[in-house]
Amino acid sequence: MTLDDRATITDTVVRMGWYLDRRDWDGLRGLFTEHVFTDYTDLWGGQPREGTVDQLLSTTAQGSWRRTMDGLEATQHLITNVLVDVDGDQARATANVLGVHRLTNPHGSPLWTVGGTYDFGLNRTGAGWRIQAITYRISWVDGNQQVLFRAAMAAAAEAA
Repeated sequence: MTLDDRATITDTVVRMGWYLDRRDWDGLRGLFTEHVFTDYTDLWGGQPREGTVDQLLSTTAQGSWRRTMDGLEATQHLITNVLVDVDGDQARATANVLGVHRLTNPHGSPLWTVGGTYDFGLNRTGAGWRIQAITYRISWVDGNQQVLFRAAMAAAAEAA
């Protein structure tokens, strides 16, 4: 593994949080492979998902990032302590993540905060390192989880 690989992979996974918080959907799209595996079952239950990056960032798909994030007033995702392992054109990166989600609502605190770890699978492509898979492992939660549910409902109503 070269230092350039390590730096580029670290930059890619950190940019994911940066772009998400700024709702930079084109920037996010550029960080992923065309097909993406996501596993948030530790947080939401259900099953891991596989689909296109466009489905992940859709305004209408159930469980899509954009559908939920567009309904929030603000978020801040801090992705830190990135550890990288490279094997040829494949890489794994693990990182701590702290996500703060804000939405004023009539049913409790406007904040929902979650801490945990990400495990990323990345592929080297002609355009550079791209995220192919994300698994989230929860460590702790604080606040009002209704913030995310209300944001998803508001975004879905707006998209309809």
